[in-house]
Amino acid sequence: MSASARTLGLIRRYRDRLPAYDDDAIVSIGEGGTPLIHAPRLGARLGVDLHLKYEGLNPTGSFKDRGMTTALSAAKQDGAQAVICASTGNTSASAAAYAARAGIRCVVVIPGGKVALGKLAQAQVAGAQVVQIDGSFDDALRMVRVMSEEHPITLVNNLNPYRLEGQKTAAWEIIEDLGHQPEWMCLPVGNGGNITAYWRGFTESHARGDISGLPRMLGAQAEGSAAMVRGEDVLNPETIATAIRIGAPVRREEAGAAAHDSGGGFAAAADREILDWFGHVVRDEGVFCEPSSAASLAGLANARRDGLVPEGAEVVCVLTGNGLKDPDNAIAESAPPVTIPAERDALERIVLGG
Repeated sequence: MSASARTLGLIRRYRDRLPAYDDDAIVSIGEGGTPLIHAPRLGARLGVDLHLKYEGLNPTGSFKDRGMTTALSAAKQDGAQAVICASTGNTSASAAAYAARAGIRCVVVIPGGKVALGKLAQAQVAGAQVVQIDGSFDDALRMVRVMSEEHPITLVNNLNPYRLEGQKTAAWEIIEDLGHQPEWMCLPVGNGGNITAYWRGFTESHARGDISGLPRMLGAQAEGSAAMVRGEDVLNPETIATAIRIGAPVRREEAGAAAHDSGGGFAAAADREILDWFGHVVRDEGVFCEPSSAASLAGLANARRDGLVPEGAEVVCVLTGNGLKDPDNAIAESAPPVTIPAERDALERIVLGG
């Protein structure tokens, strides 16, 4: 994909397939155009032909920018003076950045102690009003929904229909890069919006004349917040994968339909499995993703073990965020630096393994 295509932003690049916006309403920071990386070493571990859709190279470091360009552009076109969202981190960072770009006030509500440092810093520096509550993400979402219903402030969580319109463009990029639709798509699932958006993108492309078969959709969840896998809400979700620590998915029905209609399903992974695969993707392929993103790989591994995904299948795993989003967990999974005297012999012993 050319640099010029990336700098257009998603709305201008896919203008014929997205809602209409006035030119002066478009809010873009050059999102989209993220790489699809062939991952042969990691694929060999999993027994599949693997590609990684690395969404960590969006402007604020996560896939949320795709939906935020469309949501904030719609808000600006409608004359909104303020936007609000509940967030486990990535949404707040993206909303704050795009609201700053649009010149619109932004309020983000986060669960206390449940947001990774890298994400919180982004929202704060961008000038958003950050409000921390003594409660869960699901509590925060209920509160912001009330605020948007009772006051003239636009909700930009994925309940906002424009969010999914932007996020579905990732499916189109995958088709463009592969030259066809993949056999399997695997991505982390929290609220269920992203798997819904990808499925929409694939089905719309198919309706436009793409003759390749539609992919099977595999949603990966952390065991401590696996509402889709359990078939019921999780009252007190707990997982190291903070980005998907959501117990009551608001897109439950659409996400379930995407998995069912595609012939796919859902898989859960333990925190230790997610962290192990986070390490594999960095050490095998050099791709530094947010630890939560590695849920897609851990979920795929368990789906392979259970026979849902066959050996040799072509699979695209979505890595939803950049590793710098959650530096604390990333550092905890790595070896500390070796300290030596500032002497040649000491360095030589390390270099030569003495």
